[in-house]
Amino acid sequence: MRLFALFILVLTLRAQPAQPLPFSHKQHAGALKLACKMCHPNPDPGETMTIAKPAACMQCHSTVKTESPHIQKLAEAAKSGRDIPWVRIYGIPGFVFFSHRAHLEKGNTCDECHGDVASRDQLSVERDLSMGGCQKCHTATKAGLDCGYCHEPR
Repeated sequence: MRLFALFILVLTLRAQPAQPLPFSHKQHAGALKLACKMCHPNPDPGETMTIAKPAACMQCHSTVKTESPHIQKLAEAAKSGRDIPWVRIYGIPGFVFFSHRAHLEKGNTCDECHGDVASRDQLSVERDLSMGGCQKCHTATKAGLDCGYCHEPR
């Protein structure tokens, strides 16, 4: 049974879902050194890092790579106010309370949970964000392990 669970974890960690448009974190976060929060705003109350609206992308792409058919699709979405249906790579179950803002305010970095995103053209799950993975980090950093930190009723 343990071997099967490990096999499933490995498959999950390597999954790279198809995205509606190509996007390289290696180019944007790596070469261009764009901060994560530029494309992933953290609206109140700070639980979720969202994905940039096409209009935010067009702040640069109105003059950069405008000949690209993918950028033209992005421009059309921005003009019509439509979102791009990006496929989320990481997700947190609804019964878990997690605040990105609280972790960032404590000095955690995006790489700690999401891996070396700035070196990736295509993202996949690289870190174990299961309850066990989070507990391992909390133990190593001497953060709270009380059940109520993550499982308190909302």
